[in-house]
Amino acid sequence: MRQPIVAIIGRPNVGKSTLVNRIVGSRRAIVDDLPGVTRDRAYYDAEWLNHHFTLVDTGGLAPGEQELFTNKINEQVVVALEEADVIIFVVDGAAGITSLDQEICQLLRTMKKPVLLAVNKIDSKEQLGNAAEFYGLGLSDPMPISAMHGTVGVGDLLDEVLESFKKLSYSRDLSTEDVDTESLRIAFVGRPNVGKSSLVNKLLGEERTIVSDIAGTTRDSIDSEVKWHDRKFTLVDTAGIRRKSKVSYGVEMFSVDRAIRSLRRADVTVLVIDATEGITDQDKRIIETNTQAGKGLLLVVNKWDLIPQKTTRTTKEFEAKIYHELPHAAYAPILFTSAVTGQRLDKIFEWVLKIYENCNRRIQTSVLNQLLLEAYSLSPPPPIKNKRFKIYYGTQVDVGPPSFILFVNSDKLFKDSYRRYLEHRLRESIDFQGTPIVLTCRSKDEKDTKG
Repeated sequence: MRQPIVAIIGRPNVGKSTLVNRIVGSRRAIVDDLPGVTRDRAYYDAEWLNHHFTLVDTGGLAPGEQELFTNKINEQVVVALEEADVIIFVVDGAAGITSLDQEICQLLRTMKKPVLLAVNKIDSKEQLGNAAEFYGLGLSDPMPISAMHGTVGVGDLLDEVLESFKKLSYSRDLSTEDVDTESLRIAFVGRPNVGKSSLVNKLLGEERTIVSDIAGTTRDSIDSEVKWHDRKFTLVDTAGIRRKSKVSYGVEMFSVDRAIRSLRRADVTVLVIDATEGITDQDKRIIETNTQAGKGLLLVVNKWDLIPQKTTRTTKEFEAKIYHELPHAAYAPILFTSAVTGQRLDKIFEWVLKIYENCNRRIQTSVLNQLLLEAYSLSPPPPIKNKRFKIYYGTQVDVGPPSFILFVNSDKLFKDSYRRYLEHRLRESIDFQGTPIVLTCRSKDEKDTKG
């Protein structure tokens, strides 16, 4: 059975994301003094006293406002409330009860779910009395907390969360044995406005992340669970990655940093490219980062429905152009999709599974050395200052990505051009599509090899 879900809601800038960071134990939710920083609902694994649950951080609920994103944010919050088992309603103890707090209370009364009232920003004993005002909301007893400092109430609040679970008959499902560790993580990365959120929403079959035609809508990295053919996937929708020179300091910079970290934590990266714009320098930098991280890679050309008069030749020409402009990504398959029409979206899961398998492929030492011998015999490297590079034998030392050590006479004679040649020969014989390969050398005394 699934883990119970706890949704944290409240009006903007009351400290919801700060509370999430306090509970999760790391600065995973973006925190800023600007109201409305959290736009989407973000999911985090949380634990208290060896009991595991899913924590949902939501955008600030503002029922009466008409700002561009407000309606979308409100939709996200309502969805979070509907799927939650327990709700934590966060209010600002320094500001007192506001009209927005009262409007949110009216919504919560219709949910018929356990609601815990957390009065935040009670940072000292002298401020404890401020919590009493919130009895006026007519909800549960107000619980004073200090999300920023953790000195007041957070532990008591989590104790009450566990008590709510017991009443919901979830106690049997909260042991560490029930934590899912088999989900395959897919990070959707790319420049702003290429359609990452639209693809994720289509794959999920619901609007879990906010979609807008304004570049940079997704600020946080959003994790969403989905099943496909009985296999679990975690889809990570990330903020658009722009050049550092165009990234303003503050929330956007943190978002880009979070996107790169999500890439490094993923099993497979899906780089989304806009079919109407083609390859950019930033796409090249993303691929370099992904290769350095050793992650599997799938290139998804989105908005393919906007390309007029397509033929088989159009696809092949587009592929050739991508590989020409991205020579370091020649190992990555290319998939042409449309988040609008749903064209080939199921193929994303098929390719991710194949790429993940290739990333973790192991080759027998005897097979590897036979391939190296054949490659060397067909095209030995030219001598350098009367010295020729020699390979004595090779062995695979790791997977994810497949990593090999070649024992050679001198690693200084191993040039990049010959490294690329050997990698090409290995790929011709072994299915390493979608995964980088790591080839390193270790010098060995020739006399020892002859003994």
